[in-house]
Amino acid sequence: MEQNLWNNFQKVRAKSPLVHNITNYVVMNSTANALLAIGASPVMAHSAEEVEDMEKIANALVINIGTLSPAWIAAMKLAVKKANALNKPIVLDPVGAGATAFRNKTITELLEAGKFSVIRANASEIMSMVSAENRTKGVDSTNTMEQAYDSAEYLCGKYNNVVCISGKTDIVMSGKLKMKIHNGHEMMSRVTGLGCTATAIIGAFIGTIEDAFTATVSAMAVIGVAGELAAKISAGPGSLQMNILDKLYNMSEQEFLQNVKIES
Repeated sequence: MEQNLWNNFQKVRAKSPLVHNITNYVVMNSTANALLAIGASPVMAHSAEEVEDMEKIANALVINIGTLSPAWIAAMKLAVKKANALNKPIVLDPVGAGATAFRNKTITELLEAGKFSVIRANASEIMSMVSAENRTKGVDSTNTMEQAYDSAEYLCGKYNNVVCISGKTDIVMSGKLKMKIHNGHEMMSRVTGLGCTATAIIGAFIGTIEDAFTATVSAMAVIGVAGELAAKISAGPGSLQMNILDKLYNMSEQEFLQNVKIES
């Protein structure tokens, strides 16, 4: 299995998928650089006048609701519908789900607009998508992955897609398929946007690998191992961010296979 994950990474590097991101202001630069580092091609386009045309050439669509506005929401809905019409895969990052009524309403409207191949979020966000009573602390998780497990199963069943709960251990599930990735480092939580970066990388993988479950596991393993390796040579969050980019770019097969820890 570990070798297959590495092989999927090489497929991304070989294909260089074009990933269309409608993402937030905070992470645009870092996610674009991460996509470039793994060999993908990022495009950040959020105007309603061009998103449908962008879907014609993109291999995957990433929707990230971190910094919302009515104009962006309208563009997201157009992009989702066009991507569905063209059978292009989409990943949703419901940043801050549960924090505000406006954010929750937007998530509901997006899920009604079309089908998402993957939902990636932290435990609190996953739970908030199911229960309005659960409240997230900004964009940070206040719940454990174990608490979010049932909610993730519910979302998988309702939307027939892949759900990824990210945290100390990442959990990826789709129907009866479930995988845990025990990689990463606690310092990653001190760098803004690394969850959004993981979502963007999932976009590159689902734009290359047909099976969304395998693609998501591969993407989370790559970012997790990169973070773990980078933490060993980083003095703090600033250098960690730089070193993660470097590891996404120059990670060797030996480094990946020796450090990846997955559990079915």
